[in-house]
Amino acid sequence: MNPLASFATDPLFFHGVHWVELLIVVIKVLAAFVVLLVSVMLMIWFERKVISDMQSRIGPNRAGPYGLFQTLADGIKLFFKEDLVPDQADRFVFKLAPYLALLPALLIFTVVPVGGDLSIAGHHFELQVADPPFGILFVLAMSSVSVYGVMLAGWSSGSKYPLLGSVRASAQMISYEAALGLNVVAVVLTARALSTRAIVASQAHAFWDWNLIRLGFVPFFLFLISITAELNRPPFDLVEADSELVGGFNTEYSSIRFALFYLAEFMNTITMSAVVVTLFFGGPDGPIPRFIPTSDIWMPIVWFALKTLVFLFIYVWFRAALPRLRYQLMDLGWKVLIPMSLGWLLVVAAVIVWGWWGLLVALAEVVLGAGLARAFGVGAARTETEEAF
Repeated sequence: MNPLASFATDPLFFHGVHWVELLIVVIKVLAAFVVLLVSVMLMIWFERKVISDMQSRIGPNRAGPYGLFQTLADGIKLFFKEDLVPDQADRFVFKLAPYLALLPALLIFTVVPVGGDLSIAGHHFELQVADPPFGILFVLAMSSVSVYGVMLAGWSSGSKYPLLGSVRASAQMISYEAALGLNVVAVVLTARALSTRAIVASQAHAFWDWNLIRLGFVPFFLFLISITAELNRPPFDLVEADSELVGGFNTEYSSIRFALFYLAEFMNTITMSAVVVTLFFGGPDGPIPRFIPTSDIWMPIVWFALKTLVFLFIYVWFRAALPRLRYQLMDLGWKVLIPMSLGWLLVVAAVIVWGWWGLLVALAEVVLGAGLARAFGVGAARTETEEAF
């Protein structure tokens, strides 16, 4: 047996690695890449159409039936526009930054299970590009790498407004990354595995075994808020405040490099919606009508696509419905989300170890939280009194 096979969790490699297995991997990579690109094109059209319907407008309706080819037309236009590089820019980093923003979204999708198992010509494999035993850690690592693309784009532009936008964006992404990671740890504790396929398998018995329900709903909502801030989607799109930053970190970009940032934003939205479905909603798990031939192959893909589409609609709904609010973004991340995520993680760990007696930890947290809130309130009141005099 090939020594690499002992470290593989994908059944494709159980009998070694040969040219057939490598060919299947290449096909899966190309298929994932094509699916993501087509999904981004449809997602942009979907967002523009849904927002226009919600706001009583028309939306794209010229290029192709129902405007379906409008995104393709915009991409072709941007590809042939003049590519401008500012005189004061660091040319190498300036050109590298869009790819650093785009690649993490592509790589994260490779560890997301989009269906069940499939057998072709005696080769059994999963409908997933890769299933490393540390898959969820890979997701967290790649989501952290995307910060570099944003930061380097603003710094390398040689202009103060993109720099301010990139500093604001990186600070926001780093602060919400902590809360995101704590809620992922709660999922890992429950599933007792780091593999995304194992996390899905731990939820596959019935819908009440979904981590959404097993973890008490709170980690899901905290994760959703954190990931929305990570994606810079409304109402957390302060990094693109036009009245303050002229568009944010990508102000100096044009042509295909601007298109890459635009592509990365929507691709990240699709990828992270898929991650939410994987962690909390059972991934491709769902009822399968066994009386329909081959339904066990394509029905999990349908369930995965439908669940992901629900979250994509929610993100579009947020953009259409929420105004630009002024609030303390960093206070929400550091003073609210992180303490709540850490507190709930301690409760989950205590329940896993001690059973229902672990709820005593929740009671202790409530008492300590009330004491801290009282202490902070007294301190703030004394500060206001001292400032008044």
